[in-house]
Amino acid sequence: MMKKLLTLLLLPLTFLAAKSDRPNFLFLVSEDNSIHYLKLYGAKHGHTPNIDKLAAKGIVFNHAFSNAPVCSVARSTLATGILAPRLGTQYHRKSAMANLPEGVKPWSAILRDNGYFCTNVRKTDYNFVHNKKEIWDNPPKKGSPWSGRKEEDTPFFHMQSFGSSHESSLHFKKSLMENEKTTTNPAEVQLNPYHPDTPTFRYTHAKYHDRQTVIDGQIGGVVDRLEKDGLLEDTFIFVFGDHGGVLPRSKGYAYESGLHVPLVVRIPENFKHLAKHERGTRTNGFVSFIDFGPTLLHLAGIPVPEVLDGTPFLGKSVCPNELESRDETFGYADRFDEKYDLVRTIRKGRYKYNRNYQGYYPDGLQNNYRYRMLAFEEWRQLFQNSDKLNAAQQQFFLPRPPEQLFDIEADPHEINDLSKDPKHRETLLQLRNLLNEKVKSINDLSFYPENFMVENALQDGIQYGEKHTKEIKNLVDISNLQLEEFSKAKSSLLQHMGSQNPNARYWALINCTTFRQKDPELISKAKSLLNDKDRMVVNRAAEFLGSINQDGVLPPLYKVIRETNSQQEQMIALNTLVYLRDFKGYKVDLTQLPEQGIGEAKRRIQYLRGQI
Repeated sequence: MMKKLLTLLLLPLTFLAAKSDRPNFLFLVSEDNSIHYLKLYGAKHGHTPNIDKLAAKGIVFNHAFSNAPVCSVARSTLATGILAPRLGTQYHRKSAMANLPEGVKPWSAILRDNGYFCTNVRKTDYNFVHNKKEIWDNPPKKGSPWSGRKEEDTPFFHMQSFGSSHESSLHFKKSLMENEKTTTNPAEVQLNPYHPDTPTFRYTHAKYHDRQTVIDGQIGGVVDRLEKDGLLEDTFIFVFGDHGGVLPRSKGYAYESGLHVPLVVRIPENFKHLAKHERGTRTNGFVSFIDFGPTLLHLAGIPVPEVLDGTPFLGKSVCPNELESRDETFGYADRFDEKYDLVRTIRKGRYKYNRNYQGYYPDGLQNNYRYRMLAFEEWRQLFQNSDKLNAAQQQFFLPRPPEQLFDIEADPHEINDLSKDPKHRETLLQLRNLLNEKVKSINDLSFYPENFMVENALQDGIQYGEKHTKEIKNLVDISNLQLEEFSKAKSSLLQHMGSQNPNARYWALINCTTFRQKDPELISKAKSLLNDKDRMVVNRAAEFLGSINQDGVLPPLYKVIRETNSQQEQMIALNTLVYLRDFKGYKVDLTQLPEQGIGEAKRRIQYLRGQI
């Protein structure tokens, strides 16, 4: 008996741990982290031995994407497996929370309903109404997060976020640059071609490479704990970034730098039969955040609800060749804090199509949080002395065309727009049509102004979209007048400016601003709409007229800002005011503004008053 007990004590912990017939799952998430900072993806710097070790026993995904380039939207997409513009969770930060449709749950709750112990350390950040107790179990205060299971054979899912790579890690003062050296040599970093080559940018870039080593150590610590507990070979480990970042023109922008994330999945020995892929390999198959939940449910043997938008990328039914053939991903960017935009993207294979529905707003439009970074502020100062920047470096502060086409293999930083190149016309039309089909098929709620969506659609965004699919498709078609020659679009613009539907008038005016033509008929009609009964129509009329430097556009805008009780209306109007001041030269009368804005709108008031 003693000899048998001694033999058991000498066995590895792996064989002592109680076994489940279902795998465990571990998500290790680095915040604000795109592929551009890891050696695993070709970066010159970014030492990550622990992640590399996981990759040697798993799969490296060359094409993994967050569907949105900012925290709460990306995490809401990840948590639900539902595209945010379909659900109503596409705006960051949340000015109003969307309700999940009846019967729809985050997939972590579905795992819990099926016997999994599910924990989350540090961050949720969702844009939908939820009861945390229904989504997550409480991890123990001491010990491993998974040690809180009542039974040792209970399978678990644990998600842990690491903030050492967050954007805020680069919110340092100039004195830090002078007194604290980076491990990475700033003189050796490879700057993005759209960034100016300055000591500030080099230091910022080097400091972010250093963050990778910190994150890698933290990831290694969690994996060591898993191995010590004898659970390593029972657990699929997913290591990924929650979206891109974090140098200027990445987080918050729907370029590859904001959407293309690292993803390594370590396949456990005891459940390698569930994944038909060889360990230590790479795949070119495209996956995105909507696919993560379906993948875990499939690996756990749980049916994937039809309401989810994604598809499993691992499991018994997924063969490597089929995964390798996937070559398409969809992205979206809307409001980030107080800064508005409306971008949708389709990447198919090597080509990326960016649809800028409000492209007259430069990427560099003020966002208070972004401009806490010295590199952001310096870049703007250099632009104001534009002889110090080349064409690629100036793009960030210039209007964007309604559509752009990039060859990502030849131009990974999306500098050379091919949308006007006759040789790429066929590709342009193919991707334009794909994107049009996509926004229509999901009943994209961003074709309504945010205030309208909040007032009407957030009780059940999916149902509202399905009920109003005809109207949304019509608004998409109106928005696409931007893609026509002005001479062909003009009569339609005038027609829609006179529509009984305020959302049609709203979009017609956005198109007018996109064209920025000083056409007498459009100007006359837009001036009449400065008295429209819909405040957002008034706002867009003022925006169009201001974009072509007409007089008398600010008083109606001030009136909207002062008189509305809607946070979203006030934010939209203040966004227009900042655009007209910073990029069109209008002088703002601060006495016409409220002392403090509603909710997130206060950020714009602070900026306009010079309080930041």
